[in-house]
Amino acid sequence: MQDLPSSIGQLNALQEFDLSGCFNLKELPSSIGQLNALQKLYLSRCYKLKELPSSIGQLNALQEFDLEKCSNLKDLPSSIGQLNALQKFDLSECSNLKDLPSSIGQLKALQKLYLSKCYELKELPSSIGQLNALRMLDLSWCSNLKDLPLSIGQLNALQKFYLLGCSNLKELPSSIGQLNALQELDLGWRPNLKELPSSIGQLNALQKFNLLDCSNLKELPSSIGQLNALQILNLSFCSNLKELPSSIGQLNALQELYLLDCSNLKELPSSIGQLNALQKFHLLNCSNLKELPSSIGQLNALQKLCLSKCCELKELPSSIGQLNALQELYLSECCELKELPSSIGQLNVLQELDLSKCSNLKKLPSSIGQLNALQKLDLSECSNLSDLPLSIGQLNALQKLCLSKCYELKKLPSSIGQLNALRELDLRWCSNLKKLPSSICQLNALQELNLSYCSNLKELPSSLGQLSAFQVLDLLECSNLKELLSSIGQLNALQEFYLSSCSNLKELRSSIGQLNAL
Repeated sequence: MQDLPSSIGQLNALQEFDLSGCFNLKELPSSIGQLNALQKLYLSRCYKLKELPSSIGQLNALQEFDLEKCSNLKDLPSSIGQLNALQKFDLSECSNLKDLPSSIGQLKALQKLYLSKCYELKELPSSIGQLNALRMLDLSWCSNLKDLPLSIGQLNALQKFYLLGCSNLKELPSSIGQLNALQELDLGWRPNLKELPSSIGQLNALQKFNLLDCSNLKELPSSIGQLNALQILNLSFCSNLKELPSSIGQLNALQELYLLDCSNLKELPSSIGQLNALQKFHLLNCSNLKELPSSIGQLNALQKLCLSKCCELKELPSSIGQLNALQELYLSECCELKELPSSIGQLNVLQELDLSKCSNLKKLPSSIGQLNALQKLDLSECSNLSDLPLSIGQLNALQKLCLSKCYELKKLPSSIGQLNALRELDLRWCSNLKKLPSSICQLNALQELNLSYCSNLKELPSSLGQLSAFQVLDLLECSNLKELLSSIGQLNALQEFYLSSCSNLKELRSSIGQLNAL
């Protein structure tokens, strides 16, 4: 459809008009302004639409106006400001829209304004500050937007403000601190942003603050500590951020703090321990972080702590055992970590402990057995781990134990058989493991045993057939295994059995025919 008949204006009762996806529609008839009852007008993906008739301003009842992806629309008529009932205006991906008319400030009922991916938009009219009802303003990926008018601070009702990917916006006006109702502020993917105005601390209602990948941001203003309502702060990929202000400890409502890939961050302020509401703390790949302050143990609400790929981290403070709410602790690829503090055993609610690829970790403290709630322990690729403490058998809740590529591991402690809840045991590539303790047959809940590439394993315990819950047995590339246990036929639940490349295995037991579930 290329055009509409002028008679369309005679539809006096029309409340909703959807022309979305009319790719060939080039213009609207001026009679469209006669649709006095029209509340919703959808024109998204009308790619050939270049302009709107000035009569559009006569739509006194219009509440929603969607022009998303009208990529040939270059400007709006000044009459747009006459839409007194308009609440939602979507101009996102109008990639040729160069400016907004100053009359836009007259839209007194406007609550939501979408301008994301308006790549040609260089500035906003100062009249934008007159939008007293505006609650949400989306300017994401307006890559040519160079500055914001001071009047932006007059948007007293604004709750959500998105500036994600506005790569040419170098600074924020100090007036931004006047946005008293603002709850979400997204400044992510802003490589040209070098600093924040101190007035940012005046945003008393701010709950979510995203600074993801602001790679030239070197510091935060101390006023950041005044954000009393802040719940989520994301500083991930701020690769030039060297330190956090001590005032960060004043963020009493903060629940989530993300510092992933802050590669220049060398230390945390001791005040970090004052974050009494903090539940999630992510420090993944903070490759220059050398230590944690002892005050970390004061984070009484902390449930998840991620320190994976903190390659310079050599030890954990003993105070870590004071984290009474901690459920998940991730330390994978902490290559310099040689040992864990004995206080680790005090983490009474810890459910998951990831130590994979801690290549310098040689042993675990005996206190590890005190982790009564632990369900998953990952020690895969701890290539220098030579043994496990006897106390590991005390992990009554443990369901999954990963020991793959622990090349120095020669044996398992007999106490392994006490792991009554264990469902999965992964011993792949434990190339120095010669045999399994007979106690392994006591693992009544065990469903999966992976012994693939255990090239020195010569035999399996004879009573392995007692494992009534056993579903998967992987013996791939066990090149020194010469025979299978006679009780193999008792594994009634076995569904998967891998024996490929067991080059020294001479025959299969006749009892293998009893594996009815295979």
